[in-house]
Amino acid sequence: MFKVLVIAYYFPPMGLSGVQRTLKFTKYLKEYNWRPTVLTSGKTGYYAHDLSLLKEAEDAEIEIVRTEAFDLNSMLANFGTIKMPSEKIRKLLSLLSKTFLIPDNKISWSIKAYKKAKELLSKEKFDAIYITLPPFSPFTIASRLKKEFNLPLIVDYRDLWYGNHFAFYPTPYHKFRHKKQEEMALRSTDHVIAVNRKIKEHLLTTYKFLSFENITIIPHGFDPADFNNIKPVFTENDKIKVLYTGIFYESITPKYLFKAFRELSIERPDIAENYEFHFIGYLRKENMNLVKQLGLEAFIFDHGYMDHKEVVRYISYADFLWVMLNDEKNMQMVSAGKLFEYFGTKKPILATVPEGASRTAATQYSASYITDPRDITAIKNALIKMRTDFINGNIPSPNDEFVLTHDRKFLTKQLAQILQFNVKETE
Repeated sequence: MFKVLVIAYYFPPMGLSGVQRTLKFTKYLKEYNWRPTVLTSGKTGYYAHDLSLLKEAEDAEIEIVRTEAFDLNSMLANFGTIKMPSEKIRKLLSLLSKTFLIPDNKISWSIKAYKKAKELLSKEKFDAIYITLPPFSPFTIASRLKKEFNLPLIVDYRDLWYGNHFAFYPTPYHKFRHKKQEEMALRSTDHVIAVNRKIKEHLLTTYKFLSFENITIIPHGFDPADFNNIKPVFTENDKIKVLYTGIFYESITPKYLFKAFRELSIERPDIAENYEFHFIGYLRKENMNLVKQLGLEAFIFDHGYMDHKEVVRYISYADFLWVMLNDEKNMQMVSAGKLFEYFGTKKPILATVPEGASRTAATQYSASYITDPRDITAIKNALIKMRTDFINGNIPSPNDEFVLTHDRKFLTKQLAQILQFNVKETE
C-alpha cells in the first residue's frame, strides 16, 4: 500500500465539526490502497471531546502520532473539556491572539509537529504529505517537509486562510504577512483541494500562479455508516421538531430565528404552538437570556453537547434541520459542515444563509426552505410554509443523485485519485 502522512491539528478525541472530514478520509483511505499516519495534537483542553469519534478512528486502525506543544490548548490539557467563555471574552482572546501571533496560535505545535514529522519521514517510506487547514501555521512546515523529503504535498482548504471570514488584520503588516506566508506555502504545493467553488475562485484570483487544474473541489459529506441501526430518540408528541447542531459564535446566531418565531407566536399562536426547537452543542448563556426576554422558554430545548453518535440519532428523527450563516464578510465562501451531514438524513432543511456556497448546496439538495439570514419576516413565512407542507404531506423531496455525491466513501475515492496522480507525477 501507499503511505500518506496526514498533518491535522484537529483530530479525535477533539470534537466538533472540524475533525470529522479528516477522520472520515483517513477511515476510508485504506479501501483505495492508501495507509494514513495522522500527525496530530496531544492531550488538549478544548470545548468538546468526543470519545465515539476516537473509537471510530481506533476501530479503523488508523495510525495516530501525537505531539504536545506550548499552545493554549495544550497548556489547558489537565482541565480536559473546558467551558466555552462568553462571546465577549472569546472575541477578546481571539483578537489578542490574531494581533500577536501570525498566522495563528498553533505556531508552537507546528514547530513540534515539524520535528516529529521529520523523524517519521526519516524512519519510514512515505509517498505523500497531506495537510488540512485550518490551523494555518502547520502549512508552512509542511512546505518545508515537502522540499526536504521530495514528496508531493496536497493541501485541503476547509476554510480560507488569507481573507478568512473571521480574519482580523490590525495593521497592513498583518495583512501582508498572512498573504505572503500563504503564497510561499502554496508555491511548494503539488495540488490544492477546496471544499467549494467559491474558495477555488478566491485562490485563483488571489494567486495568479495557480491554474484551474491545480485545484480540485471535494465538498463536505456524510458517512452512511453513521446512520445504521439508529433508534428513535424524541418523545412522541404532535409537535414539529426543528433541530440545530453545533455552536453559535461570532456572527452565527439564533437571534433572527428567535425573533421571527416571537412574531409568529404573537400573530399566529395556532401555528407557533405546533413547534419545538431543539439545540445540540453550545446554545450559550447569552442566547438563553434572549429566549427568556422573548418569552420562548416553552418552545426551546437545549440538550447541550453530545457525542457524534448521539447527534446522528437526533438529526435522523427531527422533522426539520436548521443551518444558519450570517451575511458578513466572506461568509459566501463558507460550506457549513453540518449542512452536508444533514443531507445524509434526507430530511427537509431550513437554511437561513447568504448567497454563496452553502445556499447553492441547499438549493441543489432541493428539500430546503431558504431565506436570507437576517430577514425576520422571510424566516417567519418559511416557518408557516413548513407547517403547512408538513400537515399536508407536501414536504419537498431531496435530490437523491446530489445526495449520493456527498457520500464519504465517494469523496475519499477522489482524494485517493489525487494522491495517486501526484505520486506518479513526482516519480
